[in-house]
Amino acid sequence: MPFASINGIDIYYETHGKDDKGTVVLLHHGFGCVRMWEDVYPGLVDEGYRVIMYDRRGYGRSGKGTDFMEFYVSDTFRQEGVEEMAVLMGILGVRRFHVVGQCEGGVVGVDYAVRFPEQVQTLVIASTQCFSTIPMSEKNPRFFPKKFLDLEPELKTKLLEWHGKEAGYFFDQFRRFGGSYGTGVFDLRPELSSVKCPSLVLYPDRSALFDVEQGVAMYRNLQNGELAVLPGCGHNTYEYRPEDYVRSVLEFFCRHDPSREEDAVQMVEVSCLAVRKRRSPVQTDGESG
Repeated sequence: MPFASINGIDIYYETHGKDDKGTVVLLHHGFGCVRMWEDVYPGLVDEGYRVIMYDRRGYGRSGKGTDFMEFYVSDTFRQEGVEEMAVLMGILGVRRFHVVGQCEGGVVGVDYAVRFPEQVQTLVIASTQCFSTIPMSEKNPRFFPKKFLDLEPELKTKLLEWHGKEAGYFFDQFRRFGGSYGTGVFDLRPELSSVKCPSLVLYPDRSALFDVEQGVAMYRNLQNGELAVLPGCGHNTYEYRPEDYVRSVLEFFCRHDPSREEDAVQMVEVSCLAVRKRRSPVQTDGESG
């Protein structure tokens, strides 16, 4: 199992496939790890992409360090998460790539795209909170009222498989506040306006955590944004609708592939009167305009 030592912490990562079409970095959510992507990454690999995914510090098989719980609620959590990713990309020798972030992973993706715009080819932000109106210390307990011991057996098993014997201890902190969403009032909108790359907001229409208007707000604050809503879908879009998730991501990549610009549909007008623009006939040798 490959690990990279970053600031004295062993960070677990996996790479799959060849970069015939490019590299995709998958960023897990605030309760997750690499294993959450098992229904997503094969579809990307099959289409010719190299996939990199890793467990952020304190998650999955990555090390925690002796001060992780203090770090988890600190003001430096988001900044250090970006720096961790940058070091890992350097170790792996990846200079430019697509980023797909799920929920809190989307926050890491946005922060990274703002900090290192030359590295991020496109950005997918899935099921990510755009802003809160109350502190996360008040909001999170409403979302996650049950402690680990009171969870359904299936959820306990999943968390134990993902995070090991300390899963309960960490879950009870994760459900309170901290991490990428912080401890106070959260607002990603100032950062969104600084994201330069093409960005897709991929949102479910019936998340138990964030209503779809959060996705619309995110889309409206992006310079070069697109919005896709998955119907009849819960918060964990990658799990509820993995085929649609992969299809949406791949179609987005295709729309912003420079080598396929001439294949893009061009339209005249933007209203209901819009029509496809006719292509100019290709001239052969000896023909004049």
